[in-house]
Amino acid sequence: MSSPARILIVDDDEQIRELLCAYLAQFNLDPLGVGDGPAMRAALAEHDFDLVVLDVMLPGEDGLSLCRQLRDTLRLPVVMLTARGEASDRIVGLELGADDYVVKPFEPRELVARIRTVLRRVAPEGAAAKGLAEAVGEGGGEEIGFSGWRLHRVLRQLVSPGGEVVPLSNAEFRLLWVFLERPKRVLSRDQLLDAARGRTMEAFDRSIDLLVSRLRQKLGEDPRDPRLIMTVRGEGYLFASAVSGVGETR
Repeated sequence: MSSPARILIVDDDEQIRELLCAYLAQFNLDPLGVGDGPAMRAALAEHDFDLVVLDVMLPGEDGLSLCRQLRDTLRLPVVMLTARGEASDRIVGLELGADDYVVKPFEPRELVARIRTVLRRVAPEGAAAKGLAEAVGEGGGEEIGFSGWRLHRVLRQLVSPGGEVVPLSNAEFRLLWVFLERPKRVLSRDQLLDAARGRTMEAFDRSIDLLVSRLRQKLGEDPRDPRLIMTVRGEGYLFASAVSGVGETR
């Protein structure tokens, strides 16, 4: 039996923390609950965790600010808890790097299912990166090339054909990586949500459309005539460029 995944629960409601810790422990998960940002940082300094369950409404620093910090430093997967049900609020959290969203009130078994989905998605990340590197050739090293662009998969750095570094948000990087893994294939919005976010239970088509629009801007695409990320009407999106390893024989 595999060792349980360590889950850090950050919620200022002590009753919810205790309930979730007791429930998650039944599913081969090792939870620890804390009440705010300082306690979260103390726990992270003392223990290694596989995933953070993070409430949005916290005293002091809110969950969105803490999510940004987690993504900028540890890159830990994050599942957000929130009483805010509006799609715009959820999109903001996803844009900041959250891997999934659960809206209160929720069934604890739903949270377990989403935690497991995110853990399954991030666990093979190294293997997926290795598979893509092998697919484009051993000479590709750390970078993947397409249409004169280069993406450094470890530094998460996008470099334009002119040599300019173009910053990507975590969400934009993950979406681009999904396209690079599946070039010249039509991908539905549901597929993109599932692959880029691990969202198998609920889809926000608009969040993918916004991400695609922002990624196109970063890639210098004409929104009226995109050449890299094509819209397939009624189907989804297609990444039209060939993908290769930088440094291969031309």
